[in-house]
Amino acid sequence: MEQTIAPEERMETVQVNEEVQAVVDVLRELSAAGDTPSHAANSFAADALRAEIVAVGRKLWQRQYVDGNGGNISARLGSKYLLCTPTMMSKGDLGPTDICLSDLDGNILAGDRMRTSEILLHTEIYKANPQARAVVHCHPPHATAFAITGSAPPNGYIAEYEYFIGPAAVAPYETPGTQAFAETVLPFVQDHNTILLANHGVVCWSDTVTHAEWLVEILDTYCRTWVIAQQIGRPLHAIPDEKLAELLALKRRAGLPDPRLR
Repeated sequence: MEQTIAPEERMETVQVNEEVQAVVDVLRELSAAGDTPSHAANSFAADALRAEIVAVGRKLWQRQYVDGNGGNISARLGSKYLLCTPTMMSKGDLGPTDICLSDLDGNILAGDRMRTSEILLHTEIYKANPQARAVVHCHPPHATAFAITGSAPPNGYIAEYEYFIGPAAVAPYETPGTQAFAETVLPFVQDHNTILLANHGVVCWSDTVTHAEWLVEILDTYCRTWVIAQQIGRPLHAIPDEKLAELLALKRRAGLPDPRLR
């Protein structure tokens, strides 16, 4: 992470980003504001999101964050709809026509395939946190290794992890695809953009599909790095408290979630 930008320049950048995001959100609403699901499914916004979902699915597969037909991806389309990946399909084989349109209750509205069986996990996140515009669920091996221990990786060792994620939550195990499973994330979704799912995998939310996938990368790399560092046999050096406070101040200005900012 670059540390050479002056604080006032950072603030200006954040303000510009917020203004740009506000314009993008308005355009999304206008593009997907038709009265019918068909209008939304055939909008320019839907086409762009389908392409992004396909690209992210391929990245997840290439990085071995998913196997078989595992994992699922979704993105909000306007205020009433979302696009999501289908069930029983490898994320490395997706095409734009495979992406499904549903409402916020998980009812399929357009598309030739059945939507993912874990759509309820996505819809609960969207309903609980309006900042969530995209959700990625997958099974990255190093992060999932922590999930099967029921624990998150320790904090305070790598600046990028502290800034973009911070403390990862751990949701209790429930049978995947059920309403009970979807609701396990509700206590955490306001203050955490990254949640480990016990005995299962991870789920990340962000403003875009691409950014949600970045969180998966950051989490799994951090988990792997921490395990490797433990094997070196020397004490780990944490970021000094005063420097961690500086990172949290930057995080607050950027509007990123973190329970330590409450």
